[in-house]
Amino acid sequence: MTKIAIVILNWNGIKFLQKFLELVVKYSDRPDTKIIVADNNSSDGSVDWVMDNFSKVEIISLDRNWGFAGGYKIALQKIEASFFVLLNSDIEVTHNWIEPLINFMDLNTDVAAIQPKILSYSNKDTFEYAGAAGGFIDKYGYPFCRGRIMNSVEKDFGQYDDYKDIFWASGACIMIRSAAYFNCAGLDEDFFAHMEEIDLCWRFQNAGYRVSFVPDSIVYHVGGGTLKYDSEKKVYLNFRNNLFLLYKNLPPEKFHTILFIRKLLDGLSALMFLAKGNFRNFTAVYKAHRDYYKEIPRLRLKRDFINKTNSPRMQNLILNKSIVFEFYIKRKKTYNSL
Repeated sequence: MTKIAIVILNWNGIKFLQKFLELVVKYSDRPDTKIIVADNNSSDGSVDWVMDNFSKVEIISLDRNWGFAGGYKIALQKIEASFFVLLNSDIEVTHNWIEPLINFMDLNTDVAAIQPKILSYSNKDTFEYAGAAGGFIDKYGYPFCRGRIMNSVEKDFGQYDDYKDIFWASGACIMIRSAAYFNCAGLDEDFFAHMEEIDLCWRFQNAGYRVSFVPDSIVYHVGGGTLKYDSEKKVYLNFRNNLFLLYKNLPPEKFHTILFIRKLLDGLSALMFLAKGNFRNFTAVYKAHRDYYKEIPRLRLKRDFINKTNSPRMQNLILNKSIVFEFYIKRKKTYNSL
């Protein structure tokens, strides 16, 4: 069985493949590693271009656009490897990026997933929004990172260059132990895109696995390659999927209280969009909640199959504060100031 399968999910991303795939091939050239492009039924000639230019890169062609979660869910079921690396097509890898990840996983058999340091492709001394130096959540389920809180992104001065257990690893570049992945039922395709990796990592945590950050591996992320960060669709998915995340994974003693407060906070966010005249995002929040309520019967079934622990180790990875309050009221803009 192959040890490492680097899987790049693609949907009409030929410009990113043309820019970054060569470096993935060059800097991942190991006899125990294979590179796969899983294509969500692109119409831009992506598959033909890969086949014409990289004969050693394998192709998994999907019948439609299944989104990030669904596309990877289907593709990974077709791959046999000890470790999966889920790699966005808009990532620039660096020399020796893969070895620190492999070495860490080999030495830490209780770790289910890890991420490298993720810096911005356009500002290479700055962390990138989607992952930075490892992800966390606050008590109400709002995600943030070491190096990024809300929309405030820090420069990288080496302040987070330590190996550290984190709550979630970024789907932009994440190495996953395949046995843990299948043991925890893999990505949830109903998320489509956004926060599916947080849901998966929460289930890893509930199952007793660790999730970690490996600073010796560095990649650069363009970000917003499929959906722009301020797009109405992204707002919809983030609000809906955050409710999915909480419903599925909250421990019983916190379930009703946290969900109630989170819905109030979402309502406040919607009113702020409305006050600013941003009717599209106001509507996106409304639709997110509407569709969440439609999905509750399915969410209830999923919740029943998850071991929802409340271990001290996991609680240390959840900020027992409101990151919204810390950021907007107390003006704390960095992880180290929390």
